[in-house]
Amino acid sequence: MSKLSKYEQETIINFNVAESDAVVFTRDKAVIRKLDSLVNEFPKVYKCIGETDIDKTYSMPKRYVSYRKSRMISEERRDQIREQMKCINKSWKNSVMYCKCSTQMIS
Repeated sequence: MSKLSKYEQETIINFNVAESDAVVFTRDKAVIRKLDSLVNEFPKVYKCIGETDIDKTYSMPKRYVSYRKSRMISEERRDQIREQMKCINKSWKNSVMYCKCSTQMIS
């Protein structure tokens, strides 16, 4: 695969009301890896319908295209999460799997 600029590493998702499938064209290596693994795991659902040395085109049911809204977290909850992560990171540095902040075992 040729070296592409970040601008050229694009992904285009195309679908319409009349058809049940979406077509995904991508030049992004990370997206290609993810879609290739889905093609291997679910070959009846996800299909690679074309490829060149720099891009791949996939077909999948358009119901698998998802839109998500961002998570709204209060400042108080954000501080709680920050403290928990500090505790978890500290316990990893000390190779201890017990977090005193939340008094729960980390698995």
